[in-house]
Amino acid sequence: MKRIIWFFALVVCISISSFSQRKLTVYADKPVAAVSPTMWGVFFEDINFGADGGLYAELVKNRSFEFPTAMMGWRESRTNYQKGRVLVINKSDNSINSRFARITVNNLEGNYSLANEGFRGMGFHKAKQYDFSIMIRSENPKDCRIKVQLLNHSGKEIGSAFIENFSNDWNTYRTTIVTSDSAQRGKLNLLFEGTGVTDIDMVSLFPHDTWKGRPGGLRNDLVQKLADLKPGFIRFPGGCIVEGKDLANRYQWKTTIGNVADRKLIMNRWNVEFPRKSAPDYYQSFGLGFYEYFLLCEDLGAEPLPILNCGMACQFNSGEVVDMKELQPYIDDALDLIEFSNGDESTKWGKLRYELGHPQPFNMKFIGVGNEQWEPQYIERYKVFEKALLSRYPQIKIVSGSGPSPDGEYFNYAWKELRQLSPALIDEHYYKPPSWFFSNASRYDSYERKGPKVFAGEYAAHSRENNEAESRNNWESALAEAAFMTGLERNADLVQMCSYAPLFAHVDAWQWRPDLIWFDNLNSVATPNYYVQKFFSTNRGTNVVKILENNNVVAGNDSLYVSGVIDDKTGELIIKIVNSSSKVQDVELNVSGSKVKRQMLSCSFWLQLIYTVIIN
Repeated sequence: MKRIIWFFALVVCISISSFSQRKLTVYADKPVAAVSPTMWGVFFEDINFGADGGLYAELVKNRSFEFPTAMMGWRESRTNYQKGRVLVINKSDNSINSRFARITVNNLEGNYSLANEGFRGMGFHKAKQYDFSIMIRSENPKDCRIKVQLLNHSGKEIGSAFIENFSNDWNTYRTTIVTSDSAQRGKLNLLFEGTGVTDIDMVSLFPHDTWKGRPGGLRNDLVQKLADLKPGFIRFPGGCIVEGKDLANRYQWKTTIGNVADRKLIMNRWNVEFPRKSAPDYYQSFGLGFYEYFLLCEDLGAEPLPILNCGMACQFNSGEVVDMKELQPYIDDALDLIEFSNGDESTKWGKLRYELGHPQPFNMKFIGVGNEQWEPQYIERYKVFEKALLSRYPQIKIVSGSGPSPDGEYFNYAWKELRQLSPALIDEHYYKPPSWFFSNASRYDSYERKGPKVFAGEYAAHSRENNEAESRNNWESALAEAAFMTGLERNADLVQMCSYAPLFAHVDAWQWRPDLIWFDNLNSVATPNYYVQKFFSTNRGTNVVKILENNNVVAGNDSLYVSGVIDDKTGELIIKIVNSSSKVQDVELNVSGSKVKRQMLSCSFWLQLIYTVIIN
């Protein structure tokens, strides 16, 4: 006996009724392929101020004065030069954090201050705690103190505290401030009182309410939206920032772990990528580094998928490559990362993870070699990586790439060459108009099954846009992606990892759109595209089942797109149906001999029906 329950339906709008009835046969008792636990995940890249100014909850920009323009983000306020001044001192000792600010004040009334603007302002919530810290040494500790002020956009104080009793040696001073009001674009102000010289460094301000309460951690509301997706994996840290504009600008994971004060700041390549959206203040502090990425994966129950540079800079920029004779350090970085994640305390990098506070291994199973490189120079370098990685770690699953496009010369060449090698998955990227996604919903139904599996690593439908930042994240693009995703799910034997891209965007500091989640300094908003991803990822199931109409898969036949899975753990049959037409579709489902009839309503948007079958 089967009991069929109408589990969920979302109707966007109602149109004219269709006169023809669609009859779909669901073979719920004959699963055809397992759905990988990593089927639906997320891809994170530090673009659109996604890390600094976004997921990484630090509110102070250029906190250690290490930007090339040392005072970027900071502004002096004084009555005259004699009352106070700042010099940025460079120790020139080859240390990573070589600069600090020297404040000279002769001002008992406290009329000299330094203000930090944050990332397009600072967001303060009313009646919330904010944790301030600063490194200080003073040549005259008796007279000097600092009033730490949180100000709103108009300069009104909404919270303050004092730091005092300094010493001649560097020490970290901390205080907590509770706000009396909210501010969307506030700022931090340091008001210096007394007479003397005070050196400051690593000026930091965090909301007390970070993800899992970790000091210096991640922005709670943004991580929660990721947690709600229940991702099977997290791909990090990019994306194009892995490559860098040139090799000197590439992402190097070893410089992103350990004491945050010792992490080497670099320019974010999206700083100058688009002249129309230049962001001269966009740098990577790496407060969100590889250790934090691994912790995030662990928190969310997601497999870590780190992507490493393969000895090639971005081919859209410099196209620089490392000489093959000098490739070994890049390979060593990959080998050492596996040891950092999976090694025990007896290994060099496993011991470091232990010392950072994580004795248990992260059990990394996947590693990506390169982002979206192409042509023979990539294959030549990939071969050396693959041999070195699999000879030492034969169990590791390597993700390779097919270039920046889902077809064409570069794509065909990559697949031809990589089929002769041993990557576990090949990463395909799709940034196309909605029409492409609709017409490619059957893309994988006839794909070659021999060889590597497919990682749909970056996809987003790029529809029409207007001046509103979020304009491309609309129902048209969400509908197109939903249609395409039925094809990904239907072919889960081949397509085993999927992620939308990019993930985050600051509404006042974006470079690229569309994006899955938009945010400002106080709030975050999930897009229609986000809810499409959530519907699929939280209803993943365990096995694909066939759903046919006249013995054919339903992939655009008269504007209908269908896929289905069963969940062995819950006894559910989950059917996703997308209707891209402007007419109502009347659908009859024949589920393993039982019939249920439901009317499907849609206009130019989309509808998802999920049925639960409990088999007794």
